Amino acid sequence: MAKLTFKTDKCKGCGLCVDACPKQVLALAKDKINKKGHHPVEAVNEEACIGCAFCATMCPDCIIKVER
Repeated sequence: MAKLTFKTDKCKGCGLCVDACPKQVLALAKDKINKKGHHPVEAVNEEACIGCAFCATMCPDCIIKVER
């Protein structure tokens, strides 16, 4: 299982990482707002993560770190 780390204060909530994930591990937080005023990404099913790092590759702000 991979470990995901997010810099949530820098996330602009674009959702590109959510769409890129083949295992539906990520979602935009519905109940959280970061310092920029956006709903940041969060792991909702981290145990399903296969460590492909598609999410980190798609993130334009490099806020996701995937450790295998």
